[in-house]
Formats: sequence, structure tokens, C-alpha cells
Amino acid sequence: MGMTTDELYFKPRLQVINEDQIAQLHEATLDVLQRTGVKITHTEAVELLAGAGAQVIGDVVKLPGWLVEDAIRRAPSRIVLGTRTGKRTVFLERDKSFFGPSLDCIDYMDPVTHQRSRFTSDHVKVTAKLCDALENFQWCMTIGMADDVAPELADRIIARKVFENCEKPLVFCCKDTNSVKDTYEMALLLCGGREKFDEAPTIVHYSEPISPLVYYDPAIDKLMYCAKKRIPLINFPAPQCCGSSPATLAGAIVQASAESLSGLVVHQLVNPGAPFIYGAFTTIMDMRSTIFSYGAVEMSLMTAAMAQMAQHYRLPFFGTAGATDAKFCDAQAGAEAALQILSAAAVGSGLVHDCSSWMDHGSLASPEFMVLVHDIVDSVNHYMAGIPVTEETLALDVIHRVGPGGHYLQDPHTMQHFKKIKYSDLFERMMTDKYESMGAKKFEQRLQELTLRKLEHTPAPLDADTLRTLDEMQAGWQ
Repeated sequence: MGMTTDELYFKPRLQVINEDQIAQLHEATLDVLQRTGVKITHTEAVELLAGAGAQVIGDVVKLPGWLVEDAIRRAPSRIVLGTRTGKRTVFLERDKSFFGPSLDCIDYMDPVTHQRSRFTSDHVKVTAKLCDALENFQWCMTIGMADDVAPELADRIIARKVFENCEKPLVFCCKDTNSVKDTYEMALLLCGGREKFDEAPTIVHYSEPISPLVYYDPAIDKLMYCAKKRIPLINFPAPQCCGSSPATLAGAIVQASAESLSGLVVHQLVNPGAPFIYGAFTTIMDMRSTIFSYGAVEMSLMTAAMAQMAQHYRLPFFGTAGATDAKFCDAQAGAEAALQILSAAAVGSGLVHDCSSWMDHGSLASPEFMVLVHDIVDSVNHYMAGIPVTEETLALDVIHRVGPGGHYLQDPHTMQHFKKIKYSDLFERMMTDKYESMGAKKFEQRLQELTLRKLEHTPAPLDADTLRTLDEMQAGWQ
């Protein structure tokens, strides 16, 4: 038919801002960094910035536009992440999206009793194991706060439990540079050393400026350490419209971009070319409840705009989708998660976090919600595959062979292609009689049963020598 393969595939695509708006947002970001600046009190970072051409006035550092744009040019546009053994699985570039669960919830919803309790280290094991079982999550995060262990050690104990129960790349946060170092050393042990780590980093550190436009010293310490060691770093502020950022979406995006890019400048001055991931959790303050909303449609819209800014900068992006303000796996939870995930995938939101565990505006982790969101991600992945148009898929010979009045049920072409259709283990399509004969199970019942089946998964174990070495490492943590 005269067609080539390259002409036949089209990925569904969303844009929420145009090129002129991107240019305006970029110029406004540079204006904020040069005219307003950011508060940085870290002595080494301030000296580094001043020496590079920044203006220091008291504890405010003002960054000229050329310095910001130079940092953007120096940063890599592609980051490849690996499993705990170094297998390359996540290729973070352009508008690709990779979904994973989120981090640091304080509460846990038991999938058997539906009782809510404080998140403990045992719950880390459960959620990490579940993430390992859910194939459409390509990476993992440290999902809870581990209320049952000493606070000064909790971040590393959590990371260790994830390493033991999930093979996927790990995004982690922690309290200080010592914790980053200890987590990095665990990662090196598991992947086989520095050289293999540099080929496909198995961990990514998540750090935050404080909105509006403030860095506290430990965050700068961690940022600089990650730059030196080439540990991929997410610099991810959380501006809240009406509270810690302007009420307007454009104003929040500008501030968020300035906050993330200011960290990039320090990062690239420390080690040009070190892997950096841009982004921000841009959402609203619900003025009726004052909550930091995880289900607001404005969050998805601003995240999509930030993803487009990342693509304009050719920087890897850390996105947000699959969260909810709901307290249970109800219609609100499903609707908010579905809108967010489709938006994130269609715009190309990079490393997409919050998929599956963040309920009740970021405070509650639920294995059942993980399973629900995983099924939504699977549906969106099918959608994002688009409609391949080839001689094979046009099926002209098949249509001709079957002819008017025929059927395709037993045709070889059907046998070859029907499994490419999505069939869910959660959403039912039965006839009513069949549905009733099988117990008429409501959605919540099916979700619970599927979750408990997924929790039977057994992750690949670490060998005894590795576990012994991890024990020795943990004994030296402070």
C-alpha cells in the first residue's frame, strides 16, 4: 500500500500550553531568579554561586538568566535507571512516562480489616512486595514513615526493606547527607559497585526546596553530595496556590520552575553533567478545608504544563498522578486517579509518582488503592499505544475473506490479535445472569480479593552474604 512503518504509528498527545506560553513562562522564571532570587544560607553553595556570577545580598542569591540557561544546557537530557542488580529498565527521556507508587505516608489502610493505623516497617515490606508484583509500576518509592523504629534510623531501615522486597529502581528521601551516603552504599553493594551504578543508577534521591523560594542547609548538603556522586537527584518543590504560591496557575508554575531550576544551578556548578530531574508538586490550597489537595484537577493541569516546560528544557521530569483526596477506594478515588494518570501519560510526565498509594491528601497508603491504580495505569498504557495502522491491522484481506454477513470469531486473524485487547481482573463485563451466579460481588469485594492475591507474591530473595553485609552496615548507622 506504499506505507512505511514509521508513518503508521501515532502516540496520543496532550498539550496544555503552547510555544508562546512556554516562552513567556520561561522568561518569567528567569525574571524571578534574577530579580527576586532565592534564600540560601549554605556557606559553600553561596560561595560557589557568587564565584559563578550570582549576586548575593544578605541571605538572598540572585541568579542571572545566562547562569540558569547554562546549567540547563549542562544537565543531561536522558537518565537510565536500573533494578537493584543494575538491569537497565527505565529510560527517562523526552515524553516517556514511567509510573510508580509514592512515599512517606503516615497512615496505612489494612486490606483485610480496612482499619487505619500508623504506617510501620512491616507495612514497608507489604507495599514494596506489592509494587514488585505489579508489572505496570516500573519503579518504587519508600512508601511510608515507619512509625515503629527510631526516627534517626527510619529512613535507611525503610530503604533497606524496599531493597529486600522489590527489585525495581528506588526513589528515596531521607533526613541528611549521612542517610544518602548509607543508602548509596547499600545500592552499590546490590548492583555490584560504582562502575555498574554509574551505567544504570539503581536509586534516585528526592529532595525539596521550601516554597516560596527557600533552601534549608541540609537540602543543599544532599543536593551537592548527589551531584558529586552522580546519584540522580529530583529537586521538587511543592508550591500551593493561595498559600505558598500565587493563586493563579501561571504564577504557581513560574515560582515552581524557579525553585527547581535554582537547585539545578548549584547542582551543575558542583559537577557539570550530573543527572538532575526537574519538577514540582504544583497544586491548590482548598480554601474550604485548607488542605494541600492531591485530587484537584488544577494539580493535573499544572503538572502537565510543568512536563511541557521540562521537554522544552530537555530535562528529565518528575511528575504526579494517581493520587486522591478520598479516604477509601470509592468512586472519587477512581475518578481522580484516572484523570490524573491519563493526563500524565498523554503529556509525557517522565517519572510519575503518587501512583497507587497516596490517599487522604497524602497521608494514607492503601494496598487496595495500589492495585486499583495499577489497573488504571494498564488501561492508560493500552490507550497510549494508539492505533497501529499497517497492512496487517487494516485487515483488508480478512474483511474480504469473511465477506458480508460472515463473522470473525474463528478467523486466524482474530486468534492472532485478540489477546492485545485489555482484559481486566478487576473491572467486570459479565452478563447479569452470569454476574449473579458468580456471587454478584461488588467492586470493593473484587478489589479486596485481587489485592490479597497480589500480596501472595514472593520477591526474589537476597543471598545470605548480602543480608549479612546489610546487617553490618545497619549496625554502623547513626
